[in-house]
Amino acid sequence: MVEKRSAVGGRRSAAKCRVSARGVLRVAKLGLLFSIACFLNAACGIYSFTGASIPEHMQTVAIPLADVRAQGATIDIDQQLTDALIERFVNQTRLSLEPDEDQAHAFLRARIERYSITPVAVTGDEVASLNRVTLVVNIVYHDSVQDEDRLDRTFTASADYDPTEGPAGETAAATLALEQLASDVFTAATSDW
Repeated sequence: MVEKRSAVGGRRSAAKCRVSARGVLRVAKLGLLFSIACFLNAACGIYSFTGASIPEHMQTVAIPLADVRAQGATIDIDQQLTDALIERFVNQTRLSLEPDEDQAHAFLRARIERYSITPVAVTGDEVASLNRVTLVVNIVYHDSVQDEDRLDRTFTASADYDPTEGPAGETAAATLALEQLASDVFTAATSDW
């Protein structure tokens, strides 16, 4: 009688193992199908895992040096903004950087319209205890293949700094504002398709 229970119990265990193996196999198949679908979807240019959506016909982008029209901007702000935009559009998408605007499938032009520093907190002695750097940048993102502007918009970003930090504090705040602008531009340009 003990042997019978072992044999029956053994059969039940084997049946449970077969059901578990079938369930694992089914989950593995579904996982593989999902992975293939995600790969094909990303390869077609519809979606990437950064959330950026780039049309299939776009393979290259030109991002010329930002134009500075603002008075009093920090040194190299044009290069810093351009580098931040390149980092996002080239490193976070499948787009390749094309130095020649006429050969690129798309181009992104940035123009820094305003750079200002304003006090946002004042001490009892009427001395600024906190300053804000504000940047206003106009962006045009043009699809050269379809000959249409995908984005033509003005973006604003700001960051605060302690005025006792001097020029280094201003530069750090300007860099933070530039990084925020670049992220906002990237999000708007790659989600408006």
